[in-house]
Amino acid sequence: MTISADEPTDESDGHVAIVVSAEDRASEQIYEQLLAVTDWTTMSDDERTSAEGSGDVYRTDGFEMRTFEDWHLELDGVADVFDDPDLVVFASRHSGETGPLLTAHHTGNFGSAEYGGEDRALARAAPNAESHVLDALAEYAPEDYEVGMECTHHGPTDVGAPSLFVEVGSGPDQWDDSDAAGAVARAILDLRGTAPDAPREDGESSARRHLVGFGGNHYTPRFERVVRETDWAVGHIAADWGLEALGDPAKADDVLDAAFEESNAEYALIDGEHPAVEGAIDALGYTVVSETWLRAVEDVPLPFVRCVENSVETVDDGLRFGTQAMGYDGEFEVVEIPGHLLDEAQGIDREATRKAVEAVALAFTTEQSATLVGERAVVADGNDREALIDGLADVLRADYDEVIVEAAHVVARKEAFDPTLAADAGVPEGPKFGTLANGQAVEVDGETVEPEAVTREREVTFPV
Repeated sequence: MTISADEPTDESDGHVAIVVSAEDRASEQIYEQLLAVTDWTTMSDDERTSAEGSGDVYRTDGFEMRTFEDWHLELDGVADVFDDPDLVVFASRHSGETGPLLTAHHTGNFGSAEYGGEDRALARAAPNAESHVLDALAEYAPEDYEVGMECTHHGPTDVGAPSLFVEVGSGPDQWDDSDAAGAVARAILDLRGTAPDAPREDGESSARRHLVGFGGNHYTPRFERVVRETDWAVGHIAADWGLEALGDPAKADDVLDAAFEESNAEYALIDGEHPAVEGAIDALGYTVVSETWLRAVEDVPLPFVRCVENSVETVDDGLRFGTQAMGYDGEFEVVEIPGHLLDEAQGIDREATRKAVEAVALAFTTEQSATLVGERAVVADGNDREALIDGLADVLRADYDEVIVEAAHVVARKEAFDPTLAADAGVPEGPKFGTLANGQAVEVDGETVEPEAVTREREVTFPV
């Protein structure tokens, strides 16, 4: 169906603008697949030149697609051609020596603009949309294709809306591959209803789970791992070569600040050792975090994380969060976990002890590179300390015959091997001690010594 450009349609205006380049054979393949996998309404726009996206305009629920004569890299201000898009997606080719590859990335130049856009300028990124499209590419990719994320590179830098490139690579065979183009087409259409940015967690003043990346290679496995395995999204990434183009970070605060502003981010993750970059980021008021921190705070409200780190210790110093912290935004108090009881429980079963603490505590300290639970816990109220003690007492029951929780003590009792009784029974110290301790009888001078004869009740009291 063809209608005039100013005639209303029953389709939505399309919050995602899809940009196709007639100069890009992979883009044309993706365009053909987009037309094939869903129904579109067609309209004719004769008010612009072909370079400006005139000709057939395709709309379907949530999308508007136009073809331009120029390369994508040269299409500054392209959002203005569309009907007020929330997100612009460039359906493009990827060139390189990387074999069959589907990839996504943001655009901009940390140094000079060799391939479109302006010098030292960055487009508005779409971190949340990129996370979604990477998941979709992984779902739809043909068997022999890898999926990857690239650092920020090339133009355009003035798109007019949050944007990203979604690409088929890495050479002519792949650019002409309809299966690969179909995977990209489906991944783009999976962006229907996806916001460019992750939501704020606590009103307009709180941060989003967005990162700016610094360091690493052009292909960014570390940042991709964060995107794929956590609830964090990544905006602009300055790879090692981008940092070289940037120059002295202390003299490039305008570009660094733009990386955060255009990523809608307040946090940074650095791949490798870049102390000058870290210092410049700190001076701008943004926060450099570790991958350990990102994983530890997953699903935990960031304002709560800040409060607990200020009150107890930082994640990098060993703080960890329990299951009760997921979505928690209330008050809390810090309590001590009884040290002797905790040591006994961890000596019996470290994993069970940690699970017992994680099930009750909002957060807790750790020791020995976070392998052992520490003696401070963050709880919603004082009654939770009793639940912590009950959980540790349950761990003791795996090794003790009886465990009684009292107001001021935990009392644990068990029948245990007594070396003194064994010696009195004539058992020589050595392997036979171990046999009896394991509950098996031994022969001594023709006499059988039963384990019951060399055991006595052991009672241990743990102050709480």
